[in-house]
Order: sequence, then C-alpha cells, then structure tokens
Amino acid sequence: MTELPTPSTADLDVGAVLAALADPLRRAVTADLYRRADAEHACRTFDLPVAKSTRTHHWRVLREAGIVRQRDLGNGSAVRLRRADLDERFPGLLASVVGAVEAERRPAAQTSST
Repeated sequence: MTELPTPSTADLDVGAVLAALADPLRRAVTADLYRRADAEHACRTFDLPVAKSTRTHHWRVLREAGIVRQRDLGNGSAVRLRRADLDERFPGLLASVVGAVEAERRPAAQTSST
C-alpha cells in the first residue's frame, strides 16, 4: 500500500488550498472528512455523484493541494484529512470552510434575519 505524494506542511500554499476548495464537491468532501473520526476512510464511502474518473480527479486535486493524504490500496484508495497540518499552517481555515458548507446547507428560512 503506497501513500501518494503530498506537499510537506511547510510547502502548503494557501492559493492552492483555496483553489482546491473552490469546487463545491471538494468543499463538501472536506467538510465530511472534518466531521468524521481522524482516521483513513475508503474513498468510495463518500457521496460524490459523478463518474469514477471525475471522483479520481477530485481526490487528486485535494491531495496535490495538501488537504488530504491518500493511499493506494490496490483495488481502491483511502483518504485522511490533513487537519493538524492545515491547522498549523493556516489556523482557522478548515473550521471556516466547514462552517460555510454547513451554512450553505441550511434552508434559507433558517439563515435569514427577518
């Protein structure tokens, strides 16, 4: 089982991280990982309503930006959020992204101040 290459914590780039998180599916997956236990999870356990090749693309973008670590398991792959690394390099960023994802999911009536 091989861990696929990711940038070191020192090499994490806020521009690359924000670009990866610009896509709503990748934001949702990141928020899902944030809420799950800090462990590896099979990539196939995430609800990504896209073709397998597109799923692979999304995981690659998240990995290359340094948001996740990914291991090739032969017949699939496993992923883990780099929460500690991201919190060290960009304090509060993940929590803000997760908060924004959760706010987007709330019905408009709950988010309006009227």
